[in-house]
Amino acid sequence: MKYLAAFGAFWYDFIVGDSIVLAIGGVSVLVLGYVASRVMAEALPQLLLPAAVLTTLVVSLPGLIRWRGRS
Repeated sequence: MKYLAAFGAFWYDFIVGDSIVLAIGGVSVLVLGYVASRVMAEALPQLLLPAAVLTTLVVSLPGLIRWRGRS
């Protein structure tokens, strides 16, 4: 059981890392990209996905700045 807990802790730390916002944003962008590629015209997802990635990064900046401020 100890190995299973260590395995789960590794994957949580690997995926979430320092920012839960970036983890959720990354998964959201992947889902949005899949849905957009299936539903929309070909050119629209190419414009939508970079905007979604940029939005995720901008939203996560205040948390990263607070995290860097801790010593």
